[in-house]
This record gives sequence, structure tokens and C-alpha cells, in this order.
Amino acid sequence: MDELVLARVLHVLGVVLWIGGVAMVTFVLLPSLAKMQSPSEAMVFFRQFRQKFAAQARLSTLVVGISGFYMIYALDIWHRFVQWQYWWMHAMVLIWLFFSVMLFVMEPQGRKQASAGASPSEVSAATFVKIQRKHLLLLVLGLLTIAGAVAGSHGWLISGT
Repeated sequence: MDELVLARVLHVLGVVLWIGGVAMVTFVLLPSLAKMQSPSEAMVFFRQFRQKFAAQARLSTLVVGISGFYMIYALDIWHRFVQWQYWWMHAMVLIWLFFSVMLFVMEPQGRKQASAGASPSEVSAATFVKIQRKHLLLLVLGLLTIAGAVAGSHGWLISGT
């Protein structure tokens, strides 16, 4: 199989697992946790879930980053980063970078603080609503980026004139 085809396949599968996971957390998990009787028990469950999900998300974002970089290198399309018609390539890198920092830096730090006894003084259902809003924003940005990347990679570009 051609390496470029393999890179594209891995890239798309990685994005599906990663952003699909964000959608599941946003629309299924967080609303369910917000309705639980005990917000502190919900937070314990959320932390356990997040730890397991973070491993899958880390692997997915790593595959997306490596395959994306490889495709840019193999196709020699670095010039697209200086052309605004390819805004979606900038968006892909920024979304990937933001999630990577969250998954590889912020999440492990939060887990370390939680295991050291540092926990929120008071957890409420509103906590999960706030978390859900942040996830929704990230999901919308991710979906807009995906839509722009699909459209742009199939020739639907904003006119440069």
C-alpha cells in the first residue's frame, strides 16, 4: 500500500476516534453526570473515565499528528501555511496543538494534583455544565475544522483574488 494512502487512512481514523470521543463525552457522559444525585461521586467517576479515555485520545492525537506531518512533508505542501485560502490547515494544527497540550501536559498535571489530595472544594451539577460548555466549544471548533478540511481538500477554496 502506498505510504501516502496509509497516512491518510490513519489520519482520518485518528480524527474519527478523537473528535468522536469528544462528541460522546460532550453529549452523553457530561449530561449524565450532571444529573447524578451526588456531584462528588460523579466527579470521581468522571476522573476515572477521563484517565482511561485520555489514553485513547493521546494515541489518536499522536497518530493524527504524525500522519498529518508526514502528508505535509510527502506532498511538500508547506507553502499552504502562507496562503489564507488554506485556513483549515492552520486550524487543524492549532486544534491538534491545543488538544495535545491538554492531553499530554494539563491532564497529567490535574491527575497528579488530584492524587496529591488537591480536589475542588465543592463540586456541583453546575461544574459539569461548565465542563460540558468547554467541551462543546472545542467540539464545534473541531467540527468546523473538519468541514473546512474536507471541503478544502476537495477543491472548495475561498477565492484568492
